[in-house]
Amino acid sequence: LIAIPIAIAIQLDNPGPILYSQVRCGVKGKLFRIWKFRSMVADADQLKHLVKNEATGNIFKSKDDPRITRVGKFLRRTSWDELPQFWNVLCGDMSLVGTRPPTVDEVKRYEAHHWQRLNVKPGITGEWQVNGRSNVIDFEEIVAMDLDYQQRWSIPYDLKLILRTIWVVFNKHGAY
Repeated sequence: LIAIPIAIAIQLDNPGPILYSQVRCGVKGKLFRIWKFRSMVADADQLKHLVKNEATGNIFKSKDDPRITRVGKFLRRTSWDELPQFWNVLCGDMSLVGTRPPTVDEVKRYEAHHWQRLNVKPGITGEWQVNGRSNVIDFEEIVAMDLDYQQRWSIPYDLKLILRTIWVVFNKHGAY
């Protein structure tokens, strides 16, 4: 039901596709198509080379990315842009909780210890979501969080991360 006003807002702000999809790497490197509500201008992927990467390592982050639309900023702050990922969970490509799903370009540059991240399904939320979200700009820190999650995994721990995610999202901590 929330998808209808989101779709209208996206179209009014920046006409084009409502959904954004990208090929990501899942468990054991299996490729899948991730879905999100589009939060950037329609041709954002072709404009990426014009934006300065503020992150370190195999990840791309830019705090004031000019490709993000006005509606996109709201969607990202509230994490509503990620609602279509529930489809990825239903399809079995993702879990509610897991590691951050890397892009194919990121995985191409992996060193040996990075591959351990792919031993579990990626999740809509996880350690990276509740411990900084967009403020975590060092890839090695994300890898450490993902590997820590794998070591600590349990159903009660996943439930704890889900509750912490709700808290972080409602308080808009660390999202841009």
